[in-house]
Amino acid sequence: MLQKILNNKIRVLQFLFLVALLVLVRAFENELFYDPFLDFFKKDFAKLRLPSFNSTKLFLGLFFRYTLNTAISLGIIYVLFKDVTMVKFAFALYYFFFMILMAAFFYIVYYANENSNWILFYVRRFLIQPIFVLLFVPGFYYQKQNK
Repeated sequence: MLQKILNNKIRVLQFLFLVALLVLVRAFENELFYDPFLDFFKKDFAKLRLPSFNSTKLFLGLFFRYTLNTAISLGIIYVLFKDVTMVKFAFALYYFFFMILMAAFFYIVYYANENSNWILFYVRRFLIQPIFVLLFVPGFYYQKQNK
């Protein structure tokens, strides 16, 4: 019984540590990543023209941030469920969604009209924020309960 309580305390501490890492990624986003859209989307961006940017640096910055958030999120999934198969499945989903979101992001940036700023905002939001972990954890929990 004591060992089970201790294990749960360790899991809670691991979970809180990983959540703190996600918070740190957000807190130091300006220093860690190249993203001229950070300031752009803090303004009233609906009718503004897109900022100038280096597409290679932007891609690498988004890729690095997405990869960092994904690694931490996969750690959260592992800590919560202790299931490597689930983590592998989540990994495949993360990178499937990454390819779709990146293609959509750059399509909107280069080919969509000026009225697409809201769509760009939400596509980018999925790329830079760990939203998928908020979707996967309840889904995996439900799946695990119904097995």
